[in-house]
Amino acid sequence: MEALIALRIKVDKPSIGMHTAQVMDPSSNDNSSTLSPASVDPIHLTSPNRPEMEAIQEVEMNSEEILEEKATRRERDKSKMNPMGFRPAPLEILDYVKINVEPETPVSTLRNCCMTSTSELSFSKEELRKAEEQMRKAFVEFYQKLRLLKSYRFLNMLAFSKIMKKYDKITSRKASKSYSDMIEKSYLGSSDEVSKLTERVEVTFINHFVNGNRRKGMKVLRPQAKRETHRVTFFMGLFSGCSIALVAAIAVSIHLRNLLEHKGRGQYMENVFPLYSLFGFIVLHMLMYAGNIYYWRRFRVNYPFIFGFKQGTELNYRQVLLLASGVSVLALGAGLFHLDMDMDPKKRSFETVTELIPPVLVFVLLLITFCPLNIIYRSSRFFLIRCSWQCLCAPLYKVTLPDFFLADQLTSQVQAIRSLQFYVCYYGWGNFRTRSNKCQESSVYQILYIVVAIIPFWSRFIQCLRRLFEEKDSMHGLNSLKYLSTIIALVMRTLYDQRRGTFWRIMAASTSGITTVANTYWDIVIDWGLLQRSSRNHWLRDKLLVPYKIVYFVAIVLNIILRLVWMQLVLDFQELPFLHKKAMVAIVACLEILRRGMWNFFRLENEHLNNVGKYRASKSVPLPFNYDEDKSL
Repeated sequence: MEALIALRIKVDKPSIGMHTAQVMDPSSNDNSSTLSPASVDPIHLTSPNRPEMEAIQEVEMNSEEILEEKATRRERDKSKMNPMGFRPAPLEILDYVKINVEPETPVSTLRNCCMTSTSELSFSKEELRKAEEQMRKAFVEFYQKLRLLKSYRFLNMLAFSKIMKKYDKITSRKASKSYSDMIEKSYLGSSDEVSKLTERVEVTFINHFVNGNRRKGMKVLRPQAKRETHRVTFFMGLFSGCSIALVAAIAVSIHLRNLLEHKGRGQYMENVFPLYSLFGFIVLHMLMYAGNIYYWRRFRVNYPFIFGFKQGTELNYRQVLLLASGVSVLALGAGLFHLDMDMDPKKRSFETVTELIPPVLVFVLLLITFCPLNIIYRSSRFFLIRCSWQCLCAPLYKVTLPDFFLADQLTSQVQAIRSLQFYVCYYGWGNFRTRSNKCQESSVYQILYIVVAIIPFWSRFIQCLRRLFEEKDSMHGLNSLKYLSTIIALVMRTLYDQRRGTFWRIMAASTSGITTVANTYWDIVIDWGLLQRSSRNHWLRDKLLVPYKIVYFVAIVLNIILRLVWMQLVLDFQELPFLHKKAMVAIVACLEILRRGMWNFFRLENEHLNNVGKYRASKSVPLPFNYDEDKSL
């Protein structure tokens, strides 16, 4: 805090900061350019938008002392006089600190790789903003840990009291009072160090980060969980009911008009079906995520902490279902409207408007996602955008669990990514007015068809290499090889689908078989932590959150079966006469999304148990400054 206050003075008032530094420099002989301590007004050392920047006195304070200090500060502000004993932050401390440079952003990563990173202070406003942001996060996290420590002490005292009461009841003795007195006199029962430290953190944070506004400061230090409202449940039910009604309406429309036997069925499946299947993949993934949240909460998996959500901003399963049902209503409504206009001879003149419905729907979803207004769960939307950007820019960002978890989700949305590519080709180079395109015949499109599919796997591959470089753990190297084998298998399967032939079939089958074995083993043994021989739960793991062991064995079998869906390509299941090729591709993509949803639950369950069992459940926030020990010596 002393370094931060000095940096504030240096940035906000560089001229006053220079004079103040000269006052404190005993080697300065220029009396004309120095100021006496009494002449340095603390009001002038502050910015209009900042609180008074005094030095932090490292002394223990009780509640009465805190109140007295507040009263003194109010009196001083009213009189605007410099009290005796005021000590501005010594700027010499900046000579002994360096900015904490960690390779967490693209710029710092590139500087670190080029060995040109600098830790010297530049005294810029951007540097000050980042330092203040880090200090705010550090204070909030430290305060939360103090509260947890205080709760831990209280629970232990309460547990001991109940144990002694139970002991007295069973043995008919009155020993609880003497033992309780002994515990209360012990360090655990008598120490108020945590309470004093909590008060000091509150006072420091309120004075130096929220301009003395206690209500605002406590709101930041103690964020309240959002209350669940009936409005969310009501609209979730409304949209879900509308979605079911729209599905029924589409099914009835197809049956009454005998569209399955219509001569334009093939053209519709080739050109329009991929446009709307994109929304189906998104909605299905959101439904699986909502189910994951429900079961994580039911079995007490601390997913907000693991993902690093800001307290009070995480979505519950009802809110995710609300979003999923809302997207479903938009997509199904647009699909029914599209189908009705397409089949009504009176509306043939609106062909252009009809065919532009899907891109308009995509634009609406993108507009909602990137909307800067504080509506529709802005914090969650921005969290998703930030993680997506860090996945795309891998390995320039430090890899965190939300980043690689999201990248794993994207590996199961390959077909959705390819649908976006089809949007660009169909509306950019195809003739959407006549529902015709030659995308598959273009060599550029075929190459991009492979490239866009391997982007999520490549992101995970690069993330594993960065973690291998930083953590020196060979498991990350093996994980990177697993994703590399998946990329090779995906390329071979796509080439076989495009070119056919015995050679490409053999290559697709062999590479896919190898990567299936590797991925299945990694899913079950590494990601889920199952199939442990020495476990007290035979072939599972020591600790299980789900009380029914059969659930784990069923999940293992289903994961193996769903990992083999690629075989439909080499065995030509997609040539079934009653099922169109595009429909078969969509079904396979949905099965992969279902497998990923199941994987999510057990992956986070294993992460939760590892954090608890290995005492890794901690959230560290780096401080903005490092002390230069060589200079201080």
